[in-house]
Amino acid sequence: MFDLFSDNDLIIVQSHLLNDLGVVNGFTMRMGGVSQPPYAELNMAFHTGDNPDDVRENRQKVAQALGIKVSAMVAAEQVHGANAYVVTAKDAGCGSLSSTLAIPHTDILLTNTEGIVLTSFYADCVPILLADPVQRVVASAHAGWRGTRLHVGAVALRAMHEHFASDPADVRVVIGPAIGPCCYQVSQQMADDFMHEFGADVALGRQLDLRLANKRSLECAGVPSVQIHSAPWCTSCQHELFFSHRASGGVTGRFAALIGMHRAGQ
Repeated sequence: MFDLFSDNDLIIVQSHLLNDLGVVNGFTMRMGGVSQPPYAELNMAFHTGDNPDDVRENRQKVAQALGIKVSAMVAAEQVHGANAYVVTAKDAGCGSLSSTLAIPHTDILLTNTEGIVLTSFYADCVPILLADPVQRVVASAHAGWRGTRLHVGAVALRAMHEHFASDPADVRVVIGPAIGPCCYQVSQQMADDFMHEFGADVALGRQLDLRLANKRSLECAGVPSVQIHSAPWCTSCQHELFFSHRASGGVTGRFAALIGMHRAGQ
């Protein structure tokens, strides 16, 4: 369900589900960038404390590999909430070269503007990429445990429906690399709360499966299960491949999740 696309030293995970729709998509891995430890190598986020020039160079390398422009990227100030923002052509480049112009206080971005690439950043939280091939709409949602409790994937679906008439039954969803239940131990109360909210199978004891919780939420919101694909990688177990806040002790880079509609004719 996933391919590893390489360009020189860079490796990007891409989804068959989204590739088949002709949708720009990717989850970056750690390798192939210029950032120095503890952000080595392909840190894609400015807010980590990394050298901003290195982040800009990393983003340029990824853009070139995907055949897009950095000026097409749009990023938000992620705050573990459920605010949704509709990205239009006037927003192109917001947050792409610095954090100062990022869309403020937003964890869900959506657009039907061709050429825009929604870009979000992770180091254990759950990336959710959504695409509606009928209305030609894409969205991204950033789901930590707070965002998962807020059902950010379902909120994104509602926003797609309200703004662009998307039918959840038409939407394809890719849940990206994130910390797995193998490594995500929480309090028993939190595990119990999640099992009550999302189903008994989202936790085993205190080991919480955030990806499965988000999948359950999306299914309840109307996306057919067969149209939801989840990446197999645990970012904490495999922190040599993906950045992990938990495995690093809190100081690390961020990998990016990207999604966008190709321009007509591409």
